[in-house]
Amino acid sequence: MSEERLTTRDLAQRMEKTEGKPPVEGPGDARVIPMFVGDEAAGFRTRWEAVQTGFVDEPRKAVEEADSLVAQVIKRLSEVFAEERTNLERQWDRGDQISTEDLRIALRKYRSFFDRLLSL
Repeated sequence: MSEERLTTRDLAQRMEKTEGKPPVEGPGDARVIPMFVGDEAAGFRTRWEAVQTGFVDEPRKAVEEADSLVAQVIKRLSEVFAEERTNLERQWDRGDQISTEDLRIALRKYRSFFDRLLSL
């Protein structure tokens, strides 16, 4: 059984088809930073705490809200992924006019993004 070669471009294109909009440009550096920065992660956590608190009075509603919140976080994560992938691809997808040093830097940035994904 042969394994299909999957690229980040494939994933982003699939996401773009389902979302109907192109990815938005975002920061693209080699630092390892959280997938959600600033108040965004705090907002998700605050909403999660409200879901948990609501369980006591309305368990079914809390579970429905938890499902919705998790879906929203996954959707946002896919948007962040598409933004990062676009920025990384811009670094190296210039045909034959790219140096080995540029490719080395691009690989370091992919490694940083990979580490960020696994740190979730």
